[in-house]
Amino acid sequence: MEPTATQWRNLCRSSPWKWQSLRFRLHRRPAAADAGQNPPPVACWLRRPGALRVELLDGTLLQSSTEINDSRDGLFISGNRKPWYLPPHLVTPVYDGDGLVRRRPEAAYGDPVFGTPRFAALLDPVELAGNAPVPMDFPFANVAEPGPITVVEHEGRPAWETIATPNATYRPASAGHPLLYPGRTLVRIDAGTGVCVASESLDGDSAGAGHWLVIAGVDEYMLDDLFLGTSFGLTDVRAHIPWDVGPDA
Repeated sequence: MEPTATQWRNLCRSSPWKWQSLRFRLHRRPAAADAGQNPPPVACWLRRPGALRVELLDGTLLQSSTEINDSRDGLFISGNRKPWYLPPHLVTPVYDGDGLVRRRPEAAYGDPVFGTPRFAALLDPVELAGNAPVPMDFPFANVAEPGPITVVEHEGRPAWETIATPNATYRPASAGHPLLYPGRTLVRIDAGTGVCVASESLDGDSAGAGHWLVIAGVDEYMLDDLFLGTSFGLTDVRAHIPWDVGPDA
């Protein structure tokens, strides 16, 4: 049985509770009219809530989170309640019968950003569904309308694919950087993580624009050294350590 629109929206709300660390490759695609401006693919390591490392595929470092251990005391004198929100994985949402998130609570949402805010939006595509179901599910009441939803294989993992169109109430998580382009957008949501692993604009001047994301590892252990600009000399036990024995040993 193919997923329903309700299940698809609940999957789009579920990312913060489905994983804490992710290793992936990201290919960003410009519109067909801008094909000469194709950015290079990147390899990424992300550990929630705020640790991110981005490299070119040849190992050249592009970005690392150098402030993951800094004090955050300044946040708590800002005069509003937002700094006191807990990380999403420490609060409990309302689940449906399939274990997907039907209603998201207030929490400290947000993932690190590389390039544009669209990077964070594809990791948590809640903007495709909204934080909770609409009061009355009649035509065009939701923020976006998915077409028929099919289960496909995306780089060896199951994903839910549909062609979605934004409604008048659609608001991207960051203005100017929407997951859904004007007109129709083909999107794939990874069934295991809730991450938007692919998108492609199908209409207008933006046709061809989108991204392709390949998940290589979920919830792997990641050392702080991986995300810091200056290493503290810890050994990454994932790498082979050669042991050379001299001829006189």
